[in-house]
Amino acid sequence: MPRYVAFFGSLNVGSSNRVTMADLRYAFEREGLENVETVVASGNVLFDFDERPTEGLEDMLAHVMQDRLDIATFAAVRSRDEVAHAITANPFAADGDESKVHTLFLSAQPDPAAFEKLAADHATRGPERLAIGDRALYIDYVDGAGNSKLTNMFIERRLGCKGTARNIRSLTRILEKMN
Repeated sequence: MPRYVAFFGSLNVGSSNRVTMADLRYAFEREGLENVETVVASGNVLFDFDERPTEGLEDMLAHVMQDRLDIATFAAVRSRDEVAHAITANPFAADGDESKVHTLFLSAQPDPAAFEKLAADHATRGPERLAIGDRALYIDYVDGAGNSKLTNMFIERRLGCKGTARNIRSLTRILEKMN
């Protein structure tokens, strides 16, 4: 059975989206997901499930979160190969700080014109470097994500899709656990 990871946006950040990792695991197990494991208490859930496109799993897990835990959130589901690709395809991983280089996993593939608008709108706002990937945006938060004006809301408005980011350090740790 294939191994997947679900990256949830906005879990454990605000009080309205708090959930224990035990409750999260239990909700997944009730849906027939196997070998459920949380990694870092911020919405990363590993699981085994029948092989299927990750986009369909995203819809299923967003429904589970709403139905079972009363949390409206976005789920970005990726296979082991997709996580590995998100690390190796990130053009900033080789020369950036692994805690500041991120992959923003997107709910859809943005239109190239939307990415160009994002890059142009952000050009004078900060030093971040941006590149588009496969249902992903690669970002080097040169001065740190906490100091950046390049917020998820700014990105999502321009790309027309939702996203949740993880840095290279976290992705490497998650990938190791997926083996």
